[in-house]
Amino acid sequence: MHCYIWFNGSFGPFDSSANLQVSHASQEGLPIADCSAEFSWDFQVWHLKLIMGLVVLVSSGRYLLLKTCPDFAESSEAANRQVLTSLEPFDYIVVSFLPGVSEEFLFRGALLPLFGVNWPSVLAVAAVFGILHLGSGRKYSFAIWATFVGLVYGYATMLTSSITVAMAAHSLNNLVGGIIWRSTTSHSK
Repeated sequence: MHCYIWFNGSFGPFDSSANLQVSHASQEGLPIADCSAEFSWDFQVWHLKLIMGLVVLVSSGRYLLLKTCPDFAESSEAANRQVLTSLEPFDYIVVSFLPGVSEEFLFRGALLPLFGVNWPSVLAVAAVFGILHLGSGRKYSFAIWATFVGLVYGYATMLTSSITVAMAAHSLNNLVGGIIWRSTTSHSK
């Protein structure tokens, strides 16, 4: 089964192309799952509290791991140095939000509904999320951490039925991590 997301005009020129592909798939008799039906862009006031809680949980957990697990600290340092060293402060916002939004759109917005919105699927998608965070100097300790974070974001998405909570929390955690790295690391441009 293919998972397609119907666009409603928010992505401009990409809408017609994506919808044309869905139309073609439908005419060919291919099964189509509307993944957008699983989660909404809905945002409620209590979501702000959840986002702040997730930022505190993930950022403080990451900070503790940086201080207590040398392998994790080395993995984080290698990845951060590769991506963040040459950035100006404003660039941190862009670099924090682009992957936060796009990764959540892919993992919690598309893959999770494709596999089914339940705990086994949350775990499977989190494991894929963790595995894909290997490389660029990041080791297994970092992948295990990313799997845990993927579980947290998956649970938040299931709890709220809204992808915006995971996107905001992920992006803000990226930003906090970048700011902590910049303020605690001596690095040269």
